[in-house]
Amino acid sequence: MPSYGRYRSRITEISREATAGGVIYRVKDGELQILLVEDHFNRWTIPKGHIEPGETARETAIREIGEEAGVHELESICWLGKIHFRYRRENILVLMSTQIYLFKALGDTDDIKKEDWMNGIRWFSYNQAVSLIAYKDIVRLTRLARRRLIERGEISDEE
Repeated sequence: MPSYGRYRSRITEISREATAGGVIYRVKDGELQILLVEDHFNRWTIPKGHIEPGETARETAIREIGEEAGVHELESICWLGKIHFRYRRENILVLMSTQIYLFKALGDTDDIKKEDWMNGIRWFSYNQAVSLIAYKDIVRLTRLARRRLIERGEISDEE
């Protein structure tokens, strides 16, 4: 049978991976801003990564935000939810679950630094962020984050 370049080896293994990350925000000049990182696929998203042995999901989120964004002063606001997705890595089907938390950036919030493998890092207005985030489940949780901030009285409903 001829090969047309579409043949993929069949899946021979399933891997479950637990990750955690955070929606990071600040209010600057009265505007809600969200910190996003641009991954090596040129997709804007939030900092997130694998849960290491002995870590809680919240601890992972804090560590990953420090590593991927250079933000180390954070106030943990709340847990936003858990998202699930899958992708293929050669002959392995990876089932990933990611717990997402809401964090307020403290200190010098302009002092951000991306990891070398990333293509970008930047603060965006809330509306820009939700239009740029590449993953619909993360957009949904970013919208929930805004509702939580309104409920806490940190921002008004008009922002």
